[in-house]
Amino acid sequence: MAEAAAASEGRMTRQRWVICALLFTAVVINYVDRQMLGVLKPFISEDLGWSETDYADIVFYFQAAYAVSYLLFGAFVDRVGAKIGYATAFIIWQVAHIAHAGASSLGHFFAVRILLGIGEGGNFPAGIKAVTEWFPKKERALATGIFNAGANIGAIITPLAAPAIMLLWGWQAAFVITGLIGLLWLVAWFALYNEPRKARGVNAAELAHIEQDPADDEKKVGWFSVLTRRETWAYALGKFLIDPVWWMLLFWLPDFFKKTFDLKLSIGGFHLGEIGTYGLVLAIVYIISDVGSVGGGWLSSRFMTMGWSINRARKTTLLIFAIGALPYFMITGVTNLWVATLLVGWLAAVHQAFSANLYTLPSDVFPRKAVGSVIGIGGMVGGIGGMVMAKSVGHVLEGMGGYGPIFAVCGGVYLLAILVIHLLTPKMEPVAL
Repeated sequence: MAEAAAASEGRMTRQRWVICALLFTAVVINYVDRQMLGVLKPFISEDLGWSETDYADIVFYFQAAYAVSYLLFGAFVDRVGAKIGYATAFIIWQVAHIAHAGASSLGHFFAVRILLGIGEGGNFPAGIKAVTEWFPKKERALATGIFNAGANIGAIITPLAAPAIMLLWGWQAAFVITGLIGLLWLVAWFALYNEPRKARGVNAAELAHIEQDPADDEKKVGWFSVLTRRETWAYALGKFLIDPVWWMLLFWLPDFFKKTFDLKLSIGGFHLGEIGTYGLVLAIVYIISDVGSVGGGWLSSRFMTMGWSINRARKTTLLIFAIGALPYFMITGVTNLWVATLLVGWLAAVHQAFSANLYTLPSDVFPRKAVGSVIGIGGMVGGIGGMVMAKSVGHVLEGMGGYGPIFAVCGGVYLLAILVIHLLTPKMEPVAL
């Protein structure tokens, strides 16, 4: 009915995809800022004399701030909307990112990473809120997969740009230059973003397409309204299990490659050296992972266009990629750099595909006014999982000297996550609050 009405109003505009592009760009910036320290860690550690547990503590404090902020921003975004919520988060994290350049001690890095975590905690609650406002349910996983792919682009840009800037002007300049460039996004956000009914460039056909799902109750809801729902904990425990894997990749993957393989490479007679090879390897991993982010969102959306229920489409997709994560057990047995690069790229892609579908679960079953709060609770619980991972990785590396036990744990958590999700939400029916 809604599609027929839309067709009668003329050719549909595509403003919702402009909004998706804005969200994508923000996530690119978010991950450049987040991953900068991980990429430069081997070099900053030498400069400032950090131990493995010092670096793990820095990651831990970031995760703690991120977890608390995720919860607070979830409710904040539900109250003020995606436009103001996202802008507020962006300003905080961008200022914190630039402030890294002035840090010269472990205490300074604790402070700036805590502030960065506070700001970055608002990224996904605001982003998912915007997707919920601008996309019908059947397109949300695809839209989420596309904007979440910005994480991988940010993760590609960082290892290519940061070492180059560091070689020219020092590691401090890497934070300042990328931070100032990132601030340009804020201008575009205020100029282009609004709710669909208030936005320019949206015609009646596109508005009908966006609003094709049954209208939600407009009554505001908060944490306590959703805290006791099994559906909230299906999402939150899924985040607790899989988010630490992504944090481990972001913060320790550069260190893994640098310590495990000879990174001095020549291509066509051109000597890249350690820095160049280091950046190329990480870029390849995240290019591959981008395919997973978009592909995972596309796959469940495709199943839904075939007539599958949300429950069947989402869970089938999650199960496929949970099985795809099992090769984590093989990583430490690989001795060739490029085989390891391709394998880790596949596993990063699997994570992003799984994550794109997990992110859509709150908007699949909760009314729009509750989505930010559910995302916030889940993000906080996922952040706690990341804190556990940060402490564990630091102790494992100092006590055992290798990544084997860490990768072994990563290989099994996705199957456990889909099991938890299914047990808590066997039918994925809409929640009445």
